[in-house]
Amino acid sequence: MEKTYTVQEAKARLEAYCAYQERCHREVVAKLRAMGMIPLAIDDIVVHLIHYGFLNEERYARSFTRGKFYNKKWGKLRIQRELKARGLTDYNIEAGLSEITDEDYYDTLNLLAEKKQATIKEKNPYKAKAKLANFLLYRGFEPELVYEIVDELYDE
Repeated sequence: MEKTYTVQEAKARLEAYCAYQERCHREVVAKLRAMGMIPLAIDDIVVHLIHYGFLNEERYARSFTRGKFYNKKWGKLRIQRELKARGLTDYNIEAGLSEITDEDYYDTLNLLAEKKQATIKEKNPYKAKAKLANFLLYRGFEPELVYEIVDELYDE
């Protein structure tokens, strides 16, 4: 039989859940549903978490962006898509993306492109360029930046 939780127990569990790592509203609601909480209790707990600073979507967006950009080397488009999929507002997404400086962004794009180029064994320059471009586009970098850097790297 599945364990049932009182609202107080659920609040305590979710406080720990949110304190461990930044969470978005959607993750918290999904967790509460999985715990078998009714909608009225879910609303009460979410309001409690927001009021006491355990849940903050702007802070989540900023943290998510820093992590995905600096650790996983994702571009702005992919980060934006992921945040949108998590139900964040455009305002919070913009706040998150403001965590990335233009200088860091271009440096990371250059570094990724150069590293990937070194691993491409393709002899046909057109296929090699396409492989590099596809890799960078998949990572979520803007097409105009990707094609500019690919052209620079292959026209040397």
